Amino acid sequence: MKRRVVISGLGVVTSLSCKVDDLWSRVLAGESGIHPIRLFDVSDFKVTIGGDIYDWNPSDYIDPKELKRLDRFTQFAIVAATDAVADSGIDFSSMDSFRSGVILGSGIGGLSTIEEQMSRLMTKGPNRVSPLTIPKLMLNAAGGNISIKYGIRGPNYTVATACASATNALGDALKCIQYGDADVMITGGAEAAMTRMGLSAFQNMKALSTRVDSPEQASRPFENDRDGFVFSEGAGIVIFEELEHAKARGAKIYAEVLGYGTSGDAGHITQPDEEGTGAAKAMSTALTDADLAPDQVDYINAHGTSTPLGDKAETRAVKSVFGAAAEKLSISSTKSQLGHSLGASGGIELVLCVKALQEQTVPPTINFSTPDPECDLDYTPNEPKSRSLNYVMSNSFGFGGHNASVVVGRYS
Repeated sequence: MKRRVVISGLGVVTSLSCKVDDLWSRVLAGESGIHPIRLFDVSDFKVTIGGDIYDWNPSDYIDPKELKRLDRFTQFAIVAATDAVADSGIDFSSMDSFRSGVILGSGIGGLSTIEEQMSRLMTKGPNRVSPLTIPKLMLNAAGGNISIKYGIRGPNYTVATACASATNALGDALKCIQYGDADVMITGGAEAAMTRMGLSAFQNMKALSTRVDSPEQASRPFENDRDGFVFSEGAGIVIFEELEHAKARGAKIYAEVLGYGTSGDAGHITQPDEEGTGAAKAMSTALTDADLAPDQVDYINAHGTSTPLGDKAETRAVKSVFGAAAEKLSISSTKSQLGHSLGASGGIELVLCVKALQEQTVPPTINFSTPDPECDLDYTPNEPKSRSLNYVMSNSFGFGGHNASVVVGRYS
């Protein structure tokens, strides 16, 4: 019999806010974290906007000497995890260290370190490449450093499935607790691919919005005039905990994690299946795993990246899974405000799903003025909506044809 799993701690790093409650307030107010990029010089780029955290300063969390040993994406993960652990009130030193673990997602890992050290190699030679290069750039660096910080010795690995990474990590962490491999898991995702190379690559594959004159309006999921996603960065970390373990220590419980589904498209390396067949399978599997009927879900935090193909495919997938109940769903894409933080997005969006449950409020999809005739569901345009929410779903779909969905519900 599967054990019940709840969420007892939340932490975020985003371009809009790095505190959960403040982020939620700003999201409900329709604010945007998209702006002209300030992290590096973009004067020679066509795309000059994004969700870069240009004023990043983790000195209250990480010793300055230690910062030099950590890539930016690991810094994001540590800060978000530190807040999530503090929020949960858990004391890992009082636990069996093998009964807790860390499973994170990241699509790209330490890209800034790769760029920096490649520049050193080319300009100064091989003897000047930092010996810290590999420990900084490796995808598992974030999870490894968090496990060291808290003395956690249970399941510990990193998932890399592009933009589905965090949600796949959440699903794996859920299974670890459900089937008895751990009692507590730190999980979610982190990404800091906002570099000259990263921006150039996405720009040149024509994946990004070119609405550079109005950055706050550039991310327009499901809207007729959308023209690509807006590149962002950040982290979203949550604490998953076995129900009886959480109750025994008097933890506050935000929500219950009920189901998880994942699938592959086996189609194009970057384009989604036009009918959303793989995405539909991930959603239907998550519902089956949660033992829920489609008409029991109230809200979907959509993948909704603001790409012409992706938003249509997700809409078709929702219709195929939910049938007539799709018309009653509330759907929104918080990427309209935060941009797309790639492998971190599923973690950030799960935090917002938990807040939606807690506040019984659906966050909006901003910048929605002209509906796309092929995207004809309720995307919660421009304003939040008060609504009774019992079960919510979060979707993440990534390059490579990776699809992942997770379902959470009110704890009772």
